[in-house]
Amino acid sequence: MNGAGRVLSSLAAIVYVLILAPIAIVVALAFSADNFILFPPSGYSLRWFNQLAHNTPLLNALWLSVQIACVVTLLSLALGVPAALALNKGQFRWRGALTNFFLAPLLLPTLITGLALLLFFTPLRLTATLPGLVLGHMTVTVPFVIRMMTTAFATLPDDIEAAAATLGAKPWRVVWRVTLPLATPGLIACACLSFLLSFDETVISLFLSGPRAATLPVEMVRYVEGRTDPLVAALSVLLIVATLIVVVIVERLVGVARAVGK
Repeated sequence: MNGAGRVLSSLAAIVYVLILAPIAIVVALAFSADNFILFPPSGYSLRWFNQLAHNTPLLNALWLSVQIACVVTLLSLALGVPAALALNKGQFRWRGALTNFFLAPLLLPTLITGLALLLFFTPLRLTATLPGLVLGHMTVTVPFVIRMMTTAFATLPDDIEAAAATLGAKPWRVVWRVTLPLATPGLIACACLSFLLSFDETVISLFLSGPRAATLPVEMVRYVEGRTDPLVAALSVLLIVATLIVVVIVERLVGVARAVGK
């Protein structure tokens, strides 16, 4: 290995340490036996996991976040997949402009998006409601679905679809029997990503949630505002493990690289 290679390897190692160090600290704090956040902990136990199992506000927020994420995932796929298919297969004049329009929310900071949704939803009485939170999260997830599925559809072989059409299959049957099965890896990746994005969405949820509807990230923010114990660290470890399980499932089923169209 030459000098440049060693420098790049060292920089890569530093970057990995900077990324993984906070996670390692959170994991250590989750098993702390102290009554407050102290690193390194003076002792280790499972007391905070036990207390988490009896924390009703956090558990209710967790269940609400799961419900919202499931609904957002289904609706995002129902809207984003047909839109991506039309943008990829359709031949119309304003296709490029329409693509940029659908992907524009990805360029906006979520702080601006959250404030805009708050101002728009307040007169409609959609703030602090399940429909409002679902619609708010979809402003983030639908553009991701469109972007990923557009890439997935672009990588499909055109000759298979053309062969199905020449054999007499109607366009809708070609899409249902050929295009969508071939794009299954992208669909699985979009479903997983949409669920994780909605479940983890914090900024938009802070603007749209309320006493009647508080998602898990919002409830976690409220908890740490008034307490300094490691309970949230224990919850964070469980969320990290759940995220890793989802990633492993996608990797086992279709492969992460293939799922995102690489």
